[in-house]
Amino acid sequence: RYLRTLYLGLQSRWQAEHRRRHFYWRMMFESADISMLRLLETFLKSAPQLVLQLSIMVQQNSIEPLQGLSASASLVSLAWMIASYQKVLRDSREDKMPMSYKGAVVQILWHLFTIAARAIAFALFASVFQLYFGIFIVTHWCIMTFWIIQGETDFCMSKWEEIIYNMVVGIIYIFCWFNVKEGRSRYRMCIYYVITLSENAALTVLWFLYYDRKTTSDFDALILVCVVSSSFALGIFFMFIYYCLLHPNGPMFSPRAGGCIFRQRPAPAPGSPADAVTSPPRSLPRTTGGERDGAPGERDSCVPVFQVRPCAPPAPAARAPRTERPVIRIDLPRKKYPAWDAHFIDRRLRKTILALEYASPTTPRLQYRTPGAPQEVLEYETTV
Repeated sequence: RYLRTLYLGLQSRWQAEHRRRHFYWRMMFESADISMLRLLETFLKSAPQLVLQLSIMVQQNSIEPLQGLSASASLVSLAWMIASYQKVLRDSREDKMPMSYKGAVVQILWHLFTIAARAIAFALFASVFQLYFGIFIVTHWCIMTFWIIQGETDFCMSKWEEIIYNMVVGIIYIFCWFNVKEGRSRYRMCIYYVITLSENAALTVLWFLYYDRKTTSDFDALILVCVVSSSFALGIFFMFIYYCLLHPNGPMFSPRAGGCIFRQRPAPAPGSPADAVTSPPRSLPRTTGGERDGAPGERDSCVPVFQVRPCAPPAPAARAPRTERPVIRIDLPRKKYPAWDAHFIDRRLRKTILALEYASPTTPRLQYRTPGAPQEVLEYETTV
C-alpha cells in the first residue's frame, strides 16, 4: 500500500495536466486507507503493550531506561496516529475543510494526555487487581461495542464486516474517543468523557486504598494520583483549545460554525432545472469556509463514509448551458439502501468515476432514481 501510494503520488506529478487530478485523488484515497489500517494496528498492539509496561513499572517501583523509552514511544504513537488519521481523512474529503498543522499538534497533545491518564489508571489498578481488571476491560469493551453498533455505522460492505469493525473500534474506545459516525458528535463525546472520568477516578481510588505499602511509599502514591488527574485535565484543556480556536470549521461557539449539510434544500438558482443540485464539481478547487456554512453540529464529524451533499451556490446566477458529459445512472433511491449495500455500490462508483475522469476531461454526472423526476447530482464525494 505504501509503494502504491508513492507510485500514485509520482504519477500525479509526472502526468499531463488533465491526468494529474485522477492520480492525485487515487493517492488521497490510498493514503486514507493506510491511515485507518495503521490506526487500528497501533491500538491493537501499542495500547496493550503500554498498559503492560506501566503495570510492571508500578509493581517493581522502578523504571529502567529502555522501559521508559518503550512506554513513551507507545504513548506518542497512539496520540500521533489519531491526529494523523484525522488530518489525512479531512485532506481526502472535499466536503471537509483541511486541518492545519497547529490543529494537528494540539490534537496530539489532547490525545497524548487523555490516553496517558487512562493507561496509568489501568496500570495502577491492574498492579493490584489482575482478575478484576480483566473483567472490567471486557465489560467496558462490550458496552462500547454495543453503543457503536446501536449508532448504525456504515463503514464496511456487509453487515458482519460492519459488526467486526465495530468490535475493533470498541477496543479503541477502551483508551480514547474515536468518532465513527457522521452527525452531531459533541453529545456522544461528552458522554464518553464523563464515563472515562468516572472510571479513571474509581480505578485510581481503589488502587490508592489497596496498594502495597511495602514497595510504594505514601508520597509516591499521592504523586501517581496527581499525575492521573492532572494528565486528564490537561487533555481536556487541549481538547477545548482545539474546538474553540483551531478547528478547521471555526470556533465551536461561533454562529458560523458548521459543515455543508443543509437541513432544508436550498432554492434552485434562476434558470436551472428544479431537479438539479447546484454544487461545484470535485475538479474545482476547495471552497472557502464561508461557502460551507451549514447546520450546526456537523463540524466535528470525521467518519469515512460515502455521502453526496447539496451545497448552496455562492450567489444566485444563471447557469451556462449544460454540455454533454458522462452520466452514471443508479437505479436506486439516493441513500435509501442499507449501509452495507451502499458501500458495495459506492466503491464501484468510485472506480467508475475515476475511470471516466481518466478518459474524459469533464466531470461525470450521477442520477439516482426518485419518485418524481430523476435528480441529478453534479458533485460526487467518496472516501475510504
